[in-house]
Amino acid sequence: MAIPTYEDLLLPFLVLIEDGNIHPMREVIDKLADRFRLTPKEREEMLPSGARKFDIRVWFARLYLARAGLIESPERGRVRITSRGQSFLANRPKILRIKDLEQFEEFRTWRATMEQSRARKKRSRNPEVFTGQTPEEMLDAAYHEHRRALVSELLEILHNVSPSFFEKLVVQLLVRMGYGGSFEDAAQAVGRSGDAGVDGIIKEDRLGLDVVYIQAKRWNQPIGRPELQKFAGALQGHRARKGVFITTSTFTREAREYAQKIDLCIVLVDGQQLAEYMIDHNLGVTTAATYALKRTDRDFFEEGG
Repeated sequence: MAIPTYEDLLLPFLVLIEDGNIHPMREVIDKLADRFRLTPKEREEMLPSGARKFDIRVWFARLYLARAGLIESPERGRVRITSRGQSFLANRPKILRIKDLEQFEEFRTWRATMEQSRARKKRSRNPEVFTGQTPEEMLDAAYHEHRRALVSELLEILHNVSPSFFEKLVVQLLVRMGYGGSFEDAAQAVGRSGDAGVDGIIKEDRLGLDVVYIQAKRWNQPIGRPELQKFAGALQGHRARKGVFITTSTFTREAREYAQKIDLCIVLVDGQQLAEYMIDHNLGVTTAATYALKRTDRDFFEEGG
């Protein structure tokens, strides 16, 4: 049997965890491999990146099911069916395709951010249109599609880490971005301020000429203006003028407008930006493969130059 696509894995994945218990992803992968009777060779088939092809397809199925609200990740590397997922299975569906997930608003919202990906799929079904794209354009489009999926996966993980882990992650990120000197120096200042509205402070530069106050919120709901006002008040209480507010969620329009109007310098980093920064600074991600894009050096072949 050929290795199933991640779309073919959607329903078997959901059925496998319908008992409501928490299941490690390694267990899910192994049981799905048994379900599809994959040979040892098929289970170990590798992608150019060095990752197992079947494992990656299971993880993509997990991403789609999570975005539809059918499963959740109560712990890192573990999954559990949601009440919505159990209600969906109560109708005993015989098939589950990507288009079936469009019935859920969360999934539609997520898919709306991947319009370019959908356009590429349409072009792939229409050769006349698809041939208008150069291989370099296709490679660039594939890279950005993969990055969007990686951002989504990071955000899902961040929503399930502990508050203390999230604070440490924020410190590590800021240090990698050039703030705070060493991680040890920066970590000593986080979580120790004891003041409402402030989670900690970090040096703005390695010399410590100025400090930046930090607020880190591992939230699901949008951050509104009242939270920004509390943070601004805390900054004023410290006679500070610089702060960064980092969250796993988003900021309301009122919150962003407030941050722009006040005299204090408060930088807002939402979940999307946080995940992007993590990718750019190699925090919580690893480089699976590097592809060198090469072109013909026509000057090399010039004779009599």
